[in-house]
Amino acid sequence: MTTSSLVSPTRRRIVWGVRVLLALAFGAAGAAKLAGAQQMVQVFDAIGFGQWFRYLTGLVEVGGAVLLLVPATGFLGGLLLFATMVCAVATHLLLIGGNPAPAVVLALLSGFVAWRLRPQSGSVAAAA
Repeated sequence: MTTSSLVSPTRRRIVWGVRVLLALAFGAAGAAKLAGAQQMVQVFDAIGFGQWFRYLTGLVEVGGAVLLLVPATGFLGGLLLFATMVCAVATHLLLIGGNPAPAVVLALLSGFVAWRLRPQSGSVAAAA
């Protein structure tokens, strides 16, 4: 029994809508990092780890966006992007300042997707 067979069509549509929204947001943000958008270069200069970290973050974001859109890997994508945004919030609060609210919202939405798509054990799925 899969998780998707245990939820209503409306809930599945909501989760898919959030997945698509996140994939668009992270795809665009990751592409901007990989393309070397001036704002991204400045942000990663302020972080102080070097521009390699911008490339790594861009790859993680684009990769997470792709994982979100593949049904079998949606949980992994949500979890990866949740962890990435938790680190982004910490970076804003501890290193560079600025408003961490966008990262908080993306973290909450990514966490929601990961939670909704989390693997279910056989006994829990059978009881539900």
